[in-house]
Amino acid sequence: MELIEKLENGQLISPVLPAHVKNYLIDIDGTICDDIPNEQPERMATAALYPEALVTLNKWFDEGHIITFFTSRTEEHRAVTEKWLADNGFKYHGLLMGKPRGGNYHWIDNHMVRATRYEGRFTDLINKEVTIQVFEE
Repeated sequence: MELIEKLENGQLISPVLPAHVKNYLIDIDGTICDDIPNEQPERMATAALYPEALVTLNKWFDEGHIITFFTSRTEEHRAVTEKWLADNGFKYHGLLMGKPRGGNYHWIDNHMVRATRYEGRFTDLINKEVTIQVFEE
């Protein structure tokens, strides 16, 4: 994937993806499969797949978007997680372990961030206006 270099005050700053490419960070438990806590890792290898998630995420991958799984599973669960993703046919670019547990996430970044809460169905995304919290100008 080609990143676009940016300059600010004559200095290079972090590159960005082209506007037509999205950088998806996708949770695993309760989003693409059964919600399994880290305290029951024996269930991870046999988690039930959410079929809509597989279809949608592989479509986004094939369209050229970046797919990275970002999970609260720990590093000790990496092997079982990678095997489960492969066995179920997921196409992806990266797997980040150790996301903080507990939800109520508020992501602060110097790049554009969009958040979509998964509520039981993977479908195409639509545009919708909502109120968000931002820093005071």
